[in-house]
Amino acid sequence: TVDSVTRRYGSGSNKVVAVDDVSFTVDRGKLVALVGRSGSGKTTLLNCIGGLDRPTRGTIVVNDVPVTKLSERKRTALRRDTVAFVFQTFGLVPMLSAAENVGLPMRLRNTKTSVRDKRVAELLDMVGLSKHMHQRPAELSGGQQQRVAIARALANEPQLLIADEPTGQLDADTGQAIMGLLREVIEAEGMTALISTHDQSLMDIADDTIRLADGHLVSAEDPTFVGTGSLATGSEHQGRIV
Repeated sequence: TVDSVTRRYGSGSNKVVAVDDVSFTVDRGKLVALVGRSGSGKTTLLNCIGGLDRPTRGTIVVNDVPVTKLSERKRTALRRDTVAFVFQTFGLVPMLSAAENVGLPMRLRNTKTSVRDKRVAELLDMVGLSKHMHQRPAELSGGQQQRVAIARALANEPQLLIADEPTGQLDADTGQAIMGLLREVIEAEGMTALISTHDQSLMDIADDTIRLADGHLVSAEDPTFVGTGSLATGSEHQGRIV
């Protein structure tokens, strides 16, 4: 649940309100598209939900955990165990193979080697990269690197996947394939996903859509909202974020 969340930066004449009094809930197991033009507050909101940033005011609860009240140590544990991230910059470790990148979160969690190796093999098979498990990021295409990043995000079986413009650096066809893959793995893993995007293919497959303009929630009919094409429909802002 996101309740009355505001995030301000700076002060006085330099004050910027990135997110302004935003409230919504998301159903468990849903894929939700967060839509808005650049500068609308999408990234700031996702960072607050995932515990990478703290809102100036308001409360955020993820899987019954009050994120906004957690210490830095507990927020780190939340990001390790409950919330996973996928970014448009893939964030892979250049000197590690695809398999080693996917296994890294489990190493940080001290997962047994046998369990880790089995999970890595399962995830790389899920994203269609079993034959590339020993290749380093520089030897993979952009789409393949994002598939590795998605597999890595799933390593510790998170409850919530947060993806910020995951197709931003990909061509249209590859981006559409990645969005289809996200839909498949979210259903297979039984998780909730909150994904910011300008990509029509995600809007088409999302269960629900949340729209932002200038830090505010808006409807598709609001004149301040600028989208791309027709947006996904659904029961907006219903349920519970996990």
